[in-house]
Amino acid sequence: MFATRKGFLKRASTAAAAALTLGLLAGTAMAADVTLRMHQFLPAQANVPKNVLMPWAEKVMAESDGRIEIQHFPSMQLGGTPPELADQVVDGVADIIWTVAGYTPGRFPRAEVFELPFTMTNAEAVSRAYWTLAEESMMDADFRDMKVLGLWVHGPGLIHSKSPITGLSDLNGVKLRAPTRATTTLFKELGATPVGMPVPAIPEALSKGVVDAAVIPWEVTGALKVAELVGNHTEFGEDTLYTTTFIFAMNKDRYNALPDDLKAVIDNNSGLEFSAFAGKQMQADDGPAREAAVERGNNIITLTPEQTAEWKEAAAGVADAWVAEMDEKGMDGQGLRARAAELIEENTGE
Repeated sequence: MFATRKGFLKRASTAAAAALTLGLLAGTAMAADVTLRMHQFLPAQANVPKNVLMPWAEKVMAESDGRIEIQHFPSMQLGGTPPELADQVVDGVADIIWTVAGYTPGRFPRAEVFELPFTMTNAEAVSRAYWTLAEESMMDADFRDMKVLGLWVHGPGLIHSKSPITGLSDLNGVKLRAPTRATTTLFKELGATPVGMPVPAIPEALSKGVVDAAVIPWEVTGALKVAELVGNHTEFGEDTLYTTTFIFAMNKDRYNALPDDLKAVIDNNSGLEFSAFAGKQMQADDGPAREAAVERGNNIITLTPEQTAEWKEAAAGVADAWVAEMDEKGMDGQGLRARAAELIEENTGE
C-alpha cells in the first residue's frame, strides 16, 4: 500500500526499473496480456502526470510482471475535450482516465462538498476524507458507472490576477476563470464575471484577455506558465479559499474482464492510501511553482486573518445554498457537509 509519499515514490522508482529490466530481457517476444489506455488532459511533463499518474502506471506494470501494459495519452491525445473524459471511461473510449469532477457540473454532486469555500485544511487530509465519504455514499451513486481507483484534491487554491486583488471590491468587473460550481457561484455573487474553461485553456485565455484572472493551485501554474502572464497572486494565509476534486477511474467492463490476480494488482495500487499520496504530492508540488513566481518578482499578496474573515463571511451563503440544493434533491446536504467536516477534522489531526 501507499503508506508514505517517500515510500511510494521509492517503490514506484523500483517498479519502473523492474519494468524496464523486464522489457529489455523479454524484448519483443513477450507481449502484455492486457493493454490499458490512460487518458488525461495535461501535458506529460506537468506535475500530476509526472509525479502521480506515471509512477502509478509503472508500479502496476511491474507488479503485474509485465502482463499489464499501460499506455499514457496526455493532453487529450485520444480525442475529445476534458469535459468528455468521464463519458470516455464509461463508454470505453479510454480504459483509465484522470479528470476534474467539476468538468461535468452536477454529475458528481456529493463530491462538491469538499469544494465549498474555506472547507479544506490540507490536501492529504481532505483526500482521505474524500475517499472515505465516497465509500460511504458515492460509489453506488455518483460513481456507479465507473471503477474508481483514486479520489483526491489539490493544495490550497488561490487567485492569480493581472491586477492586485485584496478586498472583495477588487473583484468588481474582473473576468475570472473559476474552477468549480461553488467558486463560480461565489465569484459571481462578489461582482466578478466567472468564465468556465478547462485548465489547459487558461494560458491562451489570459494572453488574449478573455479572462483577467485565474483561480487554480500553485502546482499547475508552472506547466501553464501563469506566472509569466500575470503579476499578482492572492493567498489566504492559514485558510484555503477552495480546492478541486479529482477522479481517477477505470472502465468497469475492462476491470471486470481482468483475471483475479491482475484485478488484485489494480486494487493493491488503488484506494485510500493512493488517494492520500496523490493529494499530498499535489500540495508538495505547490512549493517549486510558488518559488518560481517569487523569483520572477511577482506580487505575492497574503491576506491577513481579518481580511480573510471578510471573504469567509461573503462565502457563507454559497455553502448554505449548496446544502439547500442537495436537500431538495434528496441527498441530505447538511448530513454530507457535517460528515465531510468530521472526516476532514479526523484526518487533519493525524
